Amino acid sequence: MTVRNLDILFAPKSIAIIGASSRPGSVGEMVWARAACAGFSGSLWPVNPKYGSLGGELVYADIDALPEAPNVAVLCTRPHTWPDLIERLGRRGTKAVVIVGEAIQRSASSISRQDDLHGSAAGADEWTIRTLAAARPFLVRIVGPASIGVVTPAIGACLGAPACNVKSGGVAWVSGSNALTNGVLGWARARGLGFSRIVALGDEADVDSGDLLDFLASDASTRAILLAIETVRSARKFMSAARAAARNKPVLVLRTGRDDPFDRLYGAAFRRAGLVRVDSLDDLLDEIETLGIGRVAASDVATVVTSDRGVAALAQDAFGAAGDDLAQWPTAARDAIAAALPRARAGNPLLLGDAATPADFGAALEALALHRETGTVFVVHAPTHSAPVADVARTLIAERRHAYRGLLACFFGCVDAATRDELHANGIPVHTTPHRLARGFARLVDFRQGRELLMQTPDGLPADIPDDIDAAQRDIRSALASGIAELNGERAARVLARFGITVKPGPPDSLTSDAVEIQARMLNHRVFGPVFEFKAEGALGLADALHEFALPPLNPVLARDLVKRSPRSRELPADTLLNSLTSLSQLVCYIEEIVALRLVLRVTRDSVAVHEPQLTLGAHRKPLAIVPYPRCLEETLDWRGMRVTVRPIRPEDEEAHAAFVAANTAEDLRLRFFGAVRSFDHSQLARMTQIDYDREMALIVTRANGEGMSETLGVARAIADPDNETAEFAVAARSDMKGKGLGKLLLSRTIEYAKNRGTRWMIGEALRENAGMIALARNMGFELTKTEDPGVVGFRLRLCETPSPTSRGASGD
Repeated sequence: MTVRNLDILFAPKSIAIIGASSRPGSVGEMVWARAACAGFSGSLWPVNPKYGSLGGELVYADIDALPEAPNVAVLCTRPHTWPDLIERLGRRGTKAVVIVGEAIQRSASSISRQDDLHGSAAGADEWTIRTLAAARPFLVRIVGPASIGVVTPAIGACLGAPACNVKSGGVAWVSGSNALTNGVLGWARARGLGFSRIVALGDEADVDSGDLLDFLASDASTRAILLAIETVRSARKFMSAARAAARNKPVLVLRTGRDDPFDRLYGAAFRRAGLVRVDSLDDLLDEIETLGIGRVAASDVATVVTSDRGVAALAQDAFGAAGDDLAQWPTAARDAIAAALPRARAGNPLLLGDAATPADFGAALEALALHRETGTVFVVHAPTHSAPVADVARTLIAERRHAYRGLLACFFGCVDAATRDELHANGIPVHTTPHRLARGFARLVDFRQGRELLMQTPDGLPADIPDDIDAAQRDIRSALASGIAELNGERAARVLARFGITVKPGPPDSLTSDAVEIQARMLNHRVFGPVFEFKAEGALGLADALHEFALPPLNPVLARDLVKRSPRSRELPADTLLNSLTSLSQLVCYIEEIVALRLVLRVTRDSVAVHEPQLTLGAHRKPLAIVPYPRCLEETLDWRGMRVTVRPIRPEDEEAHAAFVAANTAEDLRLRFFGAVRSFDHSQLARMTQIDYDREMALIVTRANGEGMSETLGVARAIADPDNETAEFAVAARSDMKGKGLGKLLLSRTIEYAKNRGTRWMIGEALRENAGMIALARNMGFELTKTEDPGVVGFRLRLCETPSPTSRGASGD
């Protein structure tokens, strides 16, 4: 499961507290007290046979005595009661359960780090297994065990016993640690900050971080997500959910356990998904202020506005330490400031002078507004007689309309609660030091740059010749059938040669002064499956040693980023090394019988030589965390006198896809996109061509044009929901190719794909005047359905009786 019933968990109409109590210090007392005072407007039902009433509220003796099935239940009882309670709740129609009892009991006693990290004791584990079995037939979602709860502040739904209640805000908090969650809530409450959702995951028996990222990705009340975790339970689900979330909003992650030898691997996975990793809890707390109050800054550079030279120097140092860039002003911006503020020093930082008034800060915002190059505005101010903090704050609020690219404030000596709350209410974050301000901004820049990296269009991959890949697969499978579990020397070299990798015999020669010897290996990690690890000793000591991880599949953009982040990047030849890395990636993606790999890359400024390859073979390995390009869906056929290829779309297809869109008539584009469309920009085309093969599919029909270049003739898409319950489809043929059956060809392949991955329903919509699409849907067996819009027709086709419980995205072979 993923997002199923999480909408009800976060927006229940009725809540039952099973085991509610008035006994001081008991789990039931703490949970009931929090729930009763949180301001929930729905039905709140305490259940306990020992009481007739609690705080004037009627207490129900049993679940069966409740007036109706509660949407959500909170269990404050012992583990041996869980399976029966959840089965009875499920039969009545309850959709989600939060198990908090074990969490509070354990937090009050001395437990080992092993228990804290890996769940409750053996007895409780047995009850957890039984509990999941009881929940499964009714699709009841379970948070915990060992969770302090789930909170939705906006509706006063407190499902557990957090240390305190907090305001509603725009940031979601998800953590595997109860203690950390309580600490963060207390910190936020003291600063007047709030959250959209709060989840303490506990033991993650069912609902995990991947599920929550999936839900929060499209949650309108959440502008940013803060994640504090130690491990990932399901790598493929986590990576797909994290990428989907990071495309929509900033996701920042703090991972504890820096002493883990694979901590760098987690960092590589987070970066690959577009998450921003922070180094400390302070960094994460800064972002509650920055992201929870303000909007994402629309610039990678900033202008500092202050009245004092010393404060300006502190701010400049803080920005440098955080890796931020102060904006380089154009002459026009300097002239505008000089005209508006003749006593100020026009530069960055902008010095208004010791006698600056609140009005001067407002004039600065207005003068900078028209000059995009000046970036986001940071007002850093220490109180003066001529410019008290409260007065400057009111000016910023009044003039904030001029801060098109974002406005953040830092007031030394703090700011009173009333002024702070007024700034917050108007979307202006307030930090207490320049360093916190700079760190918060740096993480936003990291988010923007990371998202841009993932949307870059890669060059073509190294020769992806099906015959060579198929031959390599035959060689490997033949070796396995002969009982050979390891290939090295010439045998390994022949396999690598199929992927364009030339092996030099013997060990590397003695290194020349400009050579780097990289030990490369592919290992089968317990969480992320097959991953690459690259190591090289530092030429100048440990400070420039290379140690990086990467998740396949790699394309040239990702490989280039890997090289650039290396401390020895200046010594590594970009293009040659990129080809080697992407070829190794193809080898690992398409030959699933390779369970481990080792080789030496001897790299000079002009060449890359491969030495001593060793391939370990096996019938089984963990799946890749990221689904590679599914070659198995490629098909070449003769179609109406044309030689065409039907295949999944790839990132490299962006240019051809732009040409495909441009070749359609305005009317055809209107019918396809439900409105006037002329063209798409790079970010939109990237979303169309850089897809997650685990969740969606876009099949295209291509042919070679007169110049021998591939052109796109049609496309069909199917995007599955995270539960694999439905897949929404869309089909388009190029305007000059309509009526040739391409739509039917593509839709039939798309239906077959969805059936194979276990999707239950295929659904779609079309404008009522789109007669061609409606006729095609009818011809393919779709049922026509009504929609909320009378001008839109819905389609529905049952593919199987029940959705597959796990994703069946096509593998690389």
